[in-house]
Amino acid sequence: MPSKDPAGSGRVSRWYRTSLIGSPDGRDFRRLWAGDTISQLGTQISVIALPLLAVTVLAADEFQMGLLTAFETLAFLLIGLPAGAWVDRMRKKSVLIMSDLVRGAALLTLPIAYAFDMLSFPLLLAVAGTVGLATVFFDVAYQSYLPDLVPSLRISEGNAKLQVSQSAAQVIGPGVGGLLVRALGAPLVILFDAVSYFGSAACCLQIKHQEQPAPKADRRSLWVEIGEGMSFVVHQPLLRRIVATTGLCNMFNALTQAMFVLYVIRELGLGEAGLGLVLSLGAVGGLIGALSAETFIRLVGEGRSIVLAILPSIPAVALVPLAAGHSRSTAIVMLAVSMVIYGFGVVIYNVAQVSFRQRLCPRPLLGRMNASIRFIVYGLQPVGALLGGFIGAQFGVLTALWVAVAGEAIGVLPVLLSPLLKMRHLPRALDQHADQQPPTKH
Repeated sequence: MPSKDPAGSGRVSRWYRTSLIGSPDGRDFRRLWAGDTISQLGTQISVIALPLLAVTVLAADEFQMGLLTAFETLAFLLIGLPAGAWVDRMRKKSVLIMSDLVRGAALLTLPIAYAFDMLSFPLLLAVAGTVGLATVFFDVAYQSYLPDLVPSLRISEGNAKLQVSQSAAQVIGPGVGGLLVRALGAPLVILFDAVSYFGSAACCLQIKHQEQPAPKADRRSLWVEIGEGMSFVVHQPLLRRIVATTGLCNMFNALTQAMFVLYVIRELGLGEAGLGLVLSLGAVGGLIGALSAETFIRLVGEGRSIVLAILPSIPAVALVPLAAGHSRSTAIVMLAVSMVIYGFGVVIYNVAQVSFRQRLCPRPLLGRMNASIRFIVYGLQPVGALLGGFIGAQFGVLTALWVAVAGEAIGVLPVLLSPLLKMRHLPRALDQHADQQPPTKH
């Protein structure tokens, strides 16, 4: 008779017990992961609802769409730097919960306003800005909290699993969201996102890890602490190049995002369902990237994977404007292929570079380091969005999309022309100082 526990089953069982999915030291990570998964699904269902609300209900033009995209990320530019120092002074679990509650409450105002015929574009901008503000604090705390919940050697695994949830939500959410918008209307669909943030807060509330912020007596001037985070980023050569590439690519990607819904709905005539189909099909690339990130990084190498993952983004983004003038089915295929290639590379790039900086940075400095990076890489997004709105209004949506292609090509140069392409392993020199305070600047 065949064995009841064949070798393959035993290997699966050992993998389950030792991975973050089944190991006892992964319990708090699983709670964080569950909350993020719920939130990501709601967000991706309504990821097309906000711009569709602007285009179909409020009749927004090119400049207004650029303004909306800018407001979604403006908070990173305005308070991105002090947010890191503030987060380092607070319990990160509390920051996560409060950020989720604020985002959920802000989004609830949109369907309520629509129901009472009070919906307006200024209100939409205010909600986008409030959600962006809470997202600044959530994201800084989120990336800084992960190393507290998993062992140092499991950080890449944790980041990869979080990316799996995000990518899976991107596959499922937009397609479902497009159908829901068509059936129920954009305002009601936003209600799903609001509820998802409340669910995320409930999961984060279950985290048992007891974090102790730095004592008040050890704190220094806010600007001194902010300077320490920025100094760490600026003086680490590899990190400096990664931040330059990420910032430039984000800036021109925001330009594309600002014009994308207008382009798909008005220029290509694909409709809400077509837009959702494109986003869902395209998100498959991100899901594949998330599932294969650990293997890809292990086989290719930590440094090389950062460069090789980002390079395909250039031909991928070029497919977006090239879709103009083709039939509906051909345009959908071209846009989906573009997003598959782009999503696959960006997810692997993010897993590799985020894990690198989390291992490199001393634990007490993580919040400020992450905030400094996000201030740069996300602070450029509203600039790109406003640039897209201006170019789109003056010269047309298609011209704006080609400017984005040229910008992303320039953006990859800092990592392409760096030592990363020859590096299999990245520095971990500061791992042993994880529990030490950063030196005071003189």
